Amino acid sequence: METERVPLTILSNLLHDEVYTRKVLPFIRDEYFEERTDRVVFQQIAEYVKAYDGLPSKEVLHIEAEKRDDLTQDEFSLVEKLIDALHESTSERAWAEDTTESWCKERAIYLALMKSIQIADGQDEKHSNDAIPEILKDALAVGFDQHVGHDYIDDSEGRYEYYHRKENKIEFDLEMFNKITAGGVSNKTLNIALAGTGVGKSLFMCHYAASVLLQGKNV
Repeated sequence: METERVPLTILSNLLHDEVYTRKVLPFIRDEYFEERTDRVVFQQIAEYVKAYDGLPSKEVLHIEAEKRDDLTQDEFSLVEKLIDALHESTSERAWAEDTTESWCKERAIYLALMKSIQIADGQDEKHSNDAIPEILKDALAVGFDQHVGHDYIDDSEGRYEYYHRKENKIEFDLEMFNKITAGGVSNKTLNIALAGTGVGKSLFMCHYAASVLLQGKNV
């Protein structure tokens, strides 16, 4: 019963809380909703937000539902009742966001497993068994945390500390390389030597490894 109430909570918040909607809407797929009526209402909300950059009213959803020609009379009645049941939530936004994220993860994994079983049973003509790992990988990667890089203003203090932090570096025995890298390679960092075929990448790495050994480091 608890999991059945989550879609209703999500749809209610999508309809009434713009901050919530702008955060979670990009991550919710209509296929996550088990009930067709839930999918229909979600699609209408998502389409309205995309087209008008704002939240629809219940009246708008009712009108859009009337325009659809892919609903049976029973389905239309259920959609109408669902729209009327979407009341403004009194729960904390943070809780709603966390609950929505957990629900999305659970649904994504469930659907990925079902898809994988279909493929393994030969019921999917478009995909081979080789597609299963990628399908499961994508499902496990579902989440709302998309933080990449830094905010120029909000992260200014952390960025300043990063730029001025003194790091322990392992010097090259080649002066030009030390100049290019500002003193050598930093500890516990990934560094890649890029060059064409046969240019000498392996020779360079062996040379650098020998240089580091002479400095008393472990290689």
